[in-house]
Amino acid sequence: MTLELIVFVAAILFGILLYWRESNGNGLYRFVDKIVNAKHLQMKPEDKTGFVFKQKFLLRLVYVTAFFIALMIVLKFLIPINYTTISIFASSIVGTLIGTYVANFVLKSGKIIDEKGDSLEDIVTDTIEKGKDFIEDLTNKEKDQEVEIEEETPTEEIDDLKEQDKKSARERLKDKGYLK
Repeated sequence: MTLELIVFVAAILFGILLYWRESNGNGLYRFVDKIVNAKHLQMKPEDKTGFVFKQKFLLRLVYVTAFFIALMIVLKFLIPINYTTISIFASSIVGTLIGTYVANFVLKSGKIIDEKGDSLEDIVTDTIEKGKDFIEDLTNKEKDQEVEIEEETPTEEIDDLKEQDKKSARERLKDKGYLK
């Protein structure tokens, strides 16, 4: 179990390194593309796609699995020790895929922070100012409500309410024009 955990963590780091390396240049992928595809099917010069960089999950899984199958075959001939090869194989594939997604997240968030670094500071200061204004408005509204409560109980309104209570419901509806 310990060896599998070590392999898993190492595979995550390998996946991060692999993704970062392909984000900087995809020469090996271009070379394979030139060998495999005809001239009119080859990728365009501005295309940045690599084995794991800007690939969908299924193709990443295929490329990473093919890489580890080739690596396991070579290791089996060099070192014929059979120590839970399948579990190490699976741990390395899953770890590498997780590492590529972690690297994708880190690179994208780094680019966003670089692009919007100054605006993030402005957003934070604006949010703090809005929060202060909101708190001031809340405290002022509480004071205004206390003043309004005191002002809303004059004797004229009370007298109007008493007069309306003296009229029947039918008379009030006639006053409003709902009944003829």
